[in-house]
Amino acid sequence: RLVARGTGLAAIVWGVIMMVGAAAGGHDPLQPLRGAALPGFASAGAAKSAEPLPFKMVASTEDLDRELAAAKAAGKPALLDFYADWCVSCKEMEKYTFSVPDVQKDLSGFVLLKADVTANSQADQALFRRFGVYGPPTTAFFGMHGRECRAFRLVGFVAADDFRSHLARFAREC
Repeated sequence: RLVARGTGLAAIVWGVIMMVGAAAGGHDPLQPLRGAALPGFASAGAAKSAEPLPFKMVASTEDLDRELAAAKAAGKPALLDFYADWCVSCKEMEKYTFSVPDVQKDLSGFVLLKADVTANSQADQALFRRFGVYGPPTTAFFGMHGRECRAFRLVGFVAADDFRSHLARFAREC
């Protein structure tokens, strides 16, 4: 009985913290007060995070073809990230992989493209069909020749260290 009361009290406290964090502008349910505009909490112990990667948004197959042609003309590889706001693993990729400074350094020579498929529009469906993608997160890699290196496609969340190893292999083999 005491354990049940303790568990209930902990759940209530966590719920209150989440409501306060959300009301103050926090967005992370795992760290509800981080990023919240609360006096004394906003910068307390907050680590500097890396700037987001400079993804170019592609909304259609035509956008994608144009960006891939520009990457090929520039002699650069490209990465295409299928992303959606409702996709938990996409949020994990942003927070735990794409925000890591070493990953960002490794991607500095890439043309970075993002297809936001949140709306699941006709154009989003056309991109899915073109690549045979069922949903996000899917990360496609294109060599300097402008074609996808299909063997290097990633589906789902990939931790930063594994992603870096994957990029190194891509650099050697594609």
